[in-house]
Amino acid sequence: MSGVAAEFRRLFGREPEGVWTAPGRINLIGEHTDYNDGFALPIALPHSLAVAAARRPDGVVRLSSRQFPDVFEAPLADLVPASVPGWAAYQAGALWALLDEGYPVSGMDLLVDSAIPTGTGLSTSAAVCCATVLAATGLHGCAPAPAEVARLAQRSENDFVGMPCGIMDQSAVMLSDQGRALFLDCRSLATEQVPFDPAAHGTSLLVVDTRAPRRLVEGAYAQRRRSCEEAARILGVRALRDVSPEELPGALAALPDDLVRRRVRHVVTENARVLETVALFREGRPRAAGPLLTASHASLRDDFEVSVPEVDTAVETALSAGALGARITGGGFGGCVIALVESGLVAECGRAVRAAFAERGFGEPVVFTALPSAGARRLS
Repeated sequence: MSGVAAEFRRLFGREPEGVWTAPGRINLIGEHTDYNDGFALPIALPHSLAVAAARRPDGVVRLSSRQFPDVFEAPLADLVPASVPGWAAYQAGALWALLDEGYPVSGMDLLVDSAIPTGTGLSTSAAVCCATVLAATGLHGCAPAPAEVARLAQRSENDFVGMPCGIMDQSAVMLSDQGRALFLDCRSLATEQVPFDPAAHGTSLLVVDTRAPRRLVEGAYAQRRRSCEEAARILGVRALRDVSPEELPGALAALPDDLVRRRVRHVVTENARVLETVALFREGRPRAAGPLLTASHASLRDDFEVSVPEVDTAVETALSAGALGARITGGGFGGCVIALVESGLVAECGRAVRAAFAERGFGEPVVFTALPSAGARRLS
């Protein structure tokens, strides 16, 4: 990403007026809870992207990416939902959301350079939207609060791209602190920076990018969201967050079919797992959260049905190699697995996962460790 300004000069023939950065994120626990008004516990990743930008006087936006080097060009005023194909939709959606809400943005050139692996569930899309909002408002003398940037970025995905995501990804991108996990109440949007320093407790957070292709993600994601909303309607609650673990048996008995029951059971039990994990982190006992990560994966695999064979293989192998806990992270249907691993077992765990993938004929995974990092900000 160090070359984003130079590439901007080469592509657009002038200097950028600023460069902004936004990280990817990993969710430690709390999956598919955000759009149910529940709880989540993400961290920002060291992997990030940068946006270089400069204003234009003619009302035109030109959008490009070093990873997808074609240039999208259109008058800003012509941007409407579902009108922009491919990668550029996320940047265009961020600009549309700003314009639609009365922010004084005008034409501009923007170039993205990303070191976040795409298609892995690490929220490249949220990072792009957040960085674009920051760049556009920064160029035009506005300074929305980080939580407002997250809301605008979510709106660009919901209303422009058509992805019905919750607020967790964008909040992690904007509000995370180095050395902390972000405890997020997705209803009130209250946050708490919870200490999370794996190395201090003799552990590492291992990430396995399974590189499994993520197919039918948006349709399947939307289907699960609809199931949750319908269940809340039947149960007479605002959202599934309002069903407590104690009320779960009665709630399940009131639902019409087993599929909806399983979706509800995941959300209710996942919220409880988030709260228990946060309590352990506050007490300085993150190692004890390992079984909660594993229980989360079992719930996502069996009740929410968002896992795939590559993901299950990575989880099972990491646990067999001594991981304290492991789970799928992100929306699912492929993507990444996280494992809380004794620091001395990191290399062995990575070797075991690679060997298991080779034995089953899967593509070679990418394995790395992650530390909680800072959220989005202006670089220059």
